[in-house]
Amino acid sequence: VQLQASGGGLVQAGGSLRLTCEASGRTSSYDPMAWFRQTPGVEREFVAAVTWSSTLYAESVKGRFTISRDNALHTLDLQMNNLKPLDTAIYYCASTTMSGDLRSPYYYNFWGRGTEVTVSS
Repeated sequence: VQLQASGGGLVQAGGSLRLTCEASGRTSSYDPMAWFRQTPGVEREFVAAVTWSSTLYAESVKGRFTISRDNALHTLDLQMNNLKPLDTAIYYCASTTMSGDLRSPYYYNFWGRGTEVTVSS
């Protein structure tokens, strides 16, 4: 599975961005997918995940971010609204063929290159 994230950029606080992750290769709509983010010197942080039947969000983004997937197009999106400077990070999409904790980066065995999001105050 190959993952390619895009859509990052510079935005003012309160603004919106939409990230997209395109999946190719042996993808399955049953495989959970997720977004993580990372800032220098900090462990990769869970943002949101989607399975075949549910979604899961970090408390810090709940109500502001929406994760969605299009199984026909093999894409994963993250709509980010009301962005805050603390949301500044490199965002990574991930997928997994394993069972485990959706919030843990160690559970995911496929990662895309990150896309940078910068929120100015």
